[in-house]
Amino acid sequence: MSLGGEKKIVVVIGGGVAGSLVAKSLQNEANVSLIDEKEYFEITWASLRSMVEYSFAKRSVITHSEYLPHAKIISSAAVDITDTDVLTKQGNRIWYDYLVVATGHTQNTASTKTEKINQYQAENEKIKAANSILIVGGGPTGVELAAEIVVDFPDKKVTLVHRGSRLLEFIGESASKKALNWLTSKKVEVILGQSVDVNSASDGVYRTSGGETVTADCHFVCIGTPFGSTWLKETILKDNLDSRGRLMVDSNLRIKGHSNIFAIGDITDIPELKQGYLAQEHAKVAAKNIMLLIKGVENDHKFAVYKPATKALALVSLGRKEGVAQFPCLSIAGRIPGMIKSGDLFVGKTRKGLGLQPDI
Repeated sequence: MSLGGEKKIVVVIGGGVAGSLVAKSLQNEANVSLIDEKEYFEITWASLRSMVEYSFAKRSVITHSEYLPHAKIISSAAVDITDTDVLTKQGNRIWYDYLVVATGHTQNTASTKTEKINQYQAENEKIKAANSILIVGGGPTGVELAAEIVVDFPDKKVTLVHRGSRLLEFIGESASKKALNWLTSKKVEVILGQSVDVNSASDGVYRTSGGETVTADCHFVCIGTPFGSTWLKETILKDNLDSRGRLMVDSNLRIKGHSNIFAIGDITDIPELKQGYLAQEHAKVAAKNIMLLIKGVENDHKFAVYKPATKALALVSLGRKEGVAQFPCLSIAGRIPGMIKSGDLFVGKTRKGLGLQPDI
């Protein structure tokens, strides 16, 4: 607390996995403002299930005000940061004592929960109406979407094109081979080492970079998006970005050279996989450290330290009951990893962590 009993002001930019949790953790201890272009938090690892079962989004898309009853929600983009405040696109200056940057990756997404659910309904109808579907990208998003479609709609012809030499390149070869075998056993055609320009399609015929043709009624592009940091190049944090556009942080998750500004989640330069459960760990460490600062602790030895997750632990769901898991020493596929993730996709657990009913 500051003099006169006034609460300190914490501003969080970005309402994704990391930003939502840090705002939730601090809303009773400080005057928290969450700046986010959209009015909701989405459990992103459940988004592909929402495409084959759009009602799933009613639990996985959560309006910020549902879990932040004591915070101020500012539905706008941040466009500038100074030593004292954040400027929003709408022209408002939001003062802060402590700032958390959690803008992750860029997303062109719906701004309201209703719009987002309607988007999933439209994608669901697109899948249902198609006999053949092209998926571009063989990372976790492309693999999980292909699996969701062939499990729920086994009669549809699914083709997955990936420019890499193997699927799921972020995990070990053994796990990626298991995912490939699973997809091909479900009659998914997988084309590796090639890319597709989806804009060059005519009459449902797509050409690959290798000269092959793929016929499909519709397509989904599942490739990574850039870090949400371009706007930071015009702010006081411009010298804290690395060559890839990530914010450089210390072991306490503070941006180097700024004692009261933190960065968490995918936008950080922490050498580890960019995964949702790790972003949540970042949020816990940052929240603890801001609480210590609010209480007037200045001894660095008392601050929580974040240790990067150097060993890859990954779970990729393959439809509703199966999955592939990469543990530090082995990889497994089938029902066991499916039991861990694929049924509910951690939606109940995540909702519970935000203080909400797990299974509305």
